[in-house]
Amino acid sequence: MIPRPFEYHAPKTVPEAIALLQKYGDTAKLLAGGHSLLPMMKIRFAEPEHLVDLGKVAELRGIREQGKELRIGAMTTENDLIWSTLVQKKCPLLVEAARLIGDPQVRYKGTLGGDISHGDPGNDHPAIMLALGASFVLAGSNGERVVAADDFFVDTYVTALEPDEVLTEIRIPVLAKNTGWCYAKLKRKIGDFATAAAAVLLTMKGDTVKEVAIALTNAGATALKAREAEDSLRGKKFDDAAIAEAARLAMSICDPAEDQRGDVEYKTAMTGEMTRRALRTARERAK
Repeated sequence: MIPRPFEYHAPKTVPEAIALLQKYGDTAKLLAGGHSLLPMMKIRFAEPEHLVDLGKVAELRGIREQGKELRIGAMTTENDLIWSTLVQKKCPLLVEAARLIGDPQVRYKGTLGGDISHGDPGNDHPAIMLALGASFVLAGSNGERVVAADDFFVDTYVTALEPDEVLTEIRIPVLAKNTGWCYAKLKRKIGDFATAAAAVLLTMKGDTVKEVAIALTNAGATALKAREAEDSLRGKKFDDAAIAEAARLAMSICDPAEDQRGDVEYKTAMTGEMTRRALRTARERAK
């Protein structure tokens, strides 16, 4: 199939983009890299009358460190993240996840903000953002507001973005010392969405878990934060029994959709396995 007819707009500033969203309301859609929206338009799952392309908005690109945060423009591509020495040093989990997204063609065009804004539980960055404790700057007709990742993902394809808002910036706390990381992703082939995946940050104090974050991809209607699993590890000795209990608790919150990648039982079991692998790898990387 082909998309329904639409009018194309290419604003050069954020205020211009917001004005277009205000003018056209629910009939307008924002276009970032296009890898999520355009396929949905081709099967007419999405039928915007107006397409607002953010590709020429230069202020939405770039990576910088400010205080104890990385601040990343929403139109920064996956490839930009991979090759950024700043991200490699300050947030290697983000680099690891970006390398597992799609293929080189996708990574050259796909954007961090587009992945997040789409609200697809099968996308990789929502879980990464939950694990990192990220927050998002949303700009609209009423000005800017900052929304924590915990409050941003509402349901499948539903986020906290208002109809006239643009995600402009992602803010990520710089990782603490002695923190290990891992994004363990099971997929059928290169370029595929995750059958199941787990993002882990692990800060150690000797053999004891000082702090931990666990977030899950494609395990429910949104990316999931495995809070009970985290609580089971904090302040405890990191050993096989602790890993097994954390994986069990992570699986207990899973409610994945059955599809060609597997049924509910298989996806849930693989989420537990990805959690175990990510925890072990993060422990090896924690200094």
